[in-house]
Amino acid sequence: MVSPVVTHGFAGLPGGVAISHLSVYDWPAADGACGGTPHMHLACSEAYVVTGGHGAVQTLTASGYEVTPLQAGAVAWFTPGTIHRLVNEGDLRITVLMQNSGLPEAGDAVLTLPPEYLTDAETYARATAIPTDVPEAEQERVARARRDLALEGYRALREAEGPEALAAFHRAAAALVRPWIAEWRERWRRGAEASAAATGVQLDSLERGEFPHLADAAVWSEQPAARGKFGMCGRLDVYGN
Repeated sequence: MVSPVVTHGFAGLPGGVAISHLSVYDWPAADGACGGTPHMHLACSEAYVVTGGHGAVQTLTASGYEVTPLQAGAVAWFTPGTIHRLVNEGDLRITVLMQNSGLPEAGDAVLTLPPEYLTDAETYARATAIPTDVPEAEQERVARARRDLALEGYRALREAEGPEALAAFHRAAAALVRPWIAEWRERWRRGAEASAAATGVQLDSLERGEFPHLADAAVWSEQPAARGKFGMCGRLDVYGN
């Protein structure tokens, strides 16, 4: 079967996006709210299509703190640099669309841990890794402890006066991911860039009155590569893109 993006050989979802199904954690936190782990993406926008339940997403940017209500049928999205925390107020379920072929699954996410955990990649990894070779109950315990630790840093960022604390977090996050940029760039080239370039080729052909890509039309389908994975915000059904 011919790939939908024939020119560049990429068979990902349209536009180089990735998709997952998310059931937001219902674990209560110290502030009484139930939900996920606050974090930030550095190169990817993220979109929520709410498929069930209700809740909110708390966001923190250089422009300040906001709360966006979420209920079935709502769509919300935000750009890189947005610290976000999902709050589950009742069976909140979301289809998540991620830019750049799921780059966040390849590492484009930094949790809002206290500064002492952001000093180097090894320290950060020890604080954030969830083992997969242990019983599910232990995975849940680690995921919940990681969430609570990130909430400590998140609260400090929210309560800080002036822009210095947020700027320091941005600086630390950028330093943590810098070793992976070459790998991320390759994923972007094979995904989002290839998809956009293929559209350009198709438009050029159509402008000339040619349409060879129409004969290469194909249909694709996929089942989740993993179900119920412990993610940052909840349990994830993850697809392979």
